[in-house]
Amino acid sequence: MTILLTPFMSCTAKLPIYAFFVNAFFPKQGGLVMTGLYVLGIVVGVLIAFLFKNTLFKGEAVPFVMELPNYRLPGLKNVSQLLWEKAKDFLQKAFTVIFVATVLVWFLQSFNLQFDMVKDSSQSILAMIAGWIAPVFAPLGLQDWRIVTSLISGFMAKESVVSTLQVLFVGGVHSALTTLSAASLLVFCLIYSPCVAAIASIKRELGARWAIGVVAWQCVLAWILAFIVHVIGSVL
Repeated sequence: MTILLTPFMSCTAKLPIYAFFVNAFFPKQGGLVMTGLYVLGIVVGVLIAFLFKNTLFKGEAVPFVMELPNYRLPGLKNVSQLLWEKAKDFLQKAFTVIFVATVLVWFLQSFNLQFDMVKDSSQSILAMIAGWIAPVFAPLGLQDWRIVTSLISGFMAKESVVSTLQVLFVGGVHSALTTLSAASLLVFCLIYSPCVAAIASIKRELGARWAIGVVAWQCVLAWILAFIVHVIGSVL
């Protein structure tokens, strides 16, 4: 349950997204908006925890007992060995997934269906895929293919959302987003699928089925919450 709930918490990788849109659309309410996003992530995590407790993890919890070692100053050899084991594990497991995802996104953004390198990313395979997916985001006010492209790149790393937008929107994102749609986008980015590194870690700990389930579940939940924000904002 801890693994499934952790992605709802705002990580440092999401801060550039918050800062970018707050500066562009909510400059006077920046502190309030960013605090609200952190609180929303915590509230959603708590509510989902209650849901999981009565569904996936129904029944009495198994007690967890761990004997803690005596506190003492760690030795340099022990610390170095532990760091190497953690780094080696990351390089062997998560880094392979990150590398493949990076190459895939670069390829899709650089070539068209005829495998010719394109100068305009709007002619790329990634733009075509984003165009197919864009109608799904239309009810959220996010029907622009460039917005969808940035969300796709966010699977690789959440910081990629901002960098992709800066590349695709030369004149600024105001041409494709309103204040309301920006709020919906912020909520969607808060909740939707964790990055590839986190997905790889979930796969390593729980298996591929759980990792795929987390991606699908959080994308659906993010769409629902962003839609609620958009509807409430439209009424108000």
